[in-house]
Amino acid sequence: MVQKNKKFKKNDLDHSESGISKDKGFDKDSWKPKTELGRRVKSGEVASIDEILDRGLKILESEIVDMLLPELQVDLMEVGQSKGKFGGGKKSIWRQTQKKSKEGNKPSFATIAVCGNGNGYVGVGFGKAKETVPAREKATRKAKLNLIKIKRGCGSWECGCGQTHSIPFKVEGKCSSATFELMPAPKGTRLCMEKECQKLLKMAGVKDVYGKARGQTRTKLNVVYACFKALEKLTSVRVKPTQISKLGIVGGRNE
Repeated sequence: MVQKNKKFKKNDLDHSESGISKDKGFDKDSWKPKTELGRRVKSGEVASIDEILDRGLKILESEIVDMLLPELQVDLMEVGQSKGKFGGGKKSIWRQTQKKSKEGNKPSFATIAVCGNGNGYVGVGFGKAKETVPAREKATRKAKLNLIKIKRGCGSWECGCGQTHSIPFKVEGKCSSATFELMPAPKGTRLCMEKECQKLLKMAGVKDVYGKARGQTRTKLNVVYACFKALEKLTSVRVKPTQISKLGIVGGRNE
């Protein structure tokens, strides 16, 4: 017997693609931690997210981030394309695919979520499911588990103000055939780069930066991940104490 495809509501497909949503209130009492780190966070032994990230501990529960960063915001990136004549549909936050089988077409939806507080913390996560809501929840949860703290400063020779509006030095990230390069920019430049990567930098709290993408940039998934890996290098690069004061570097893992 051939099963008919499930009909999805228009609200599910046309989710608010342009708005940044803030997570609903976190209920501490209903949370039952499953890891030792989660139990320490709930009891109050660990009171800051910096204690976890600076020590390089792995976050396995998204509730840890919800509790330590209540001002965290979440947004979905436009990595897919809606249906249209001659393949000319508008951009969508859902990347829809179908599997052909004897029972009929089995659709699946994938999306990328980015989370951050606009003050040096950012994370990216990928989620895929048979329906839109579970895919969004998976992506949001993974974005919180992949949270990182980046270094900010003013590494532009044209500015030299010593504030945290840009990045301290040039970094480059690579994912598959896509390469993304981030360069410091003077005040007032804003985010000169690909639109979806702008969301990533805004969540991280970077206001002025130059961005350059090379390779197979039509695959938005790889471009976003390449940009995120470039941000990760800001934390891994060691900086001398004299450069920290000169460039006004704030954040990053303590060496």
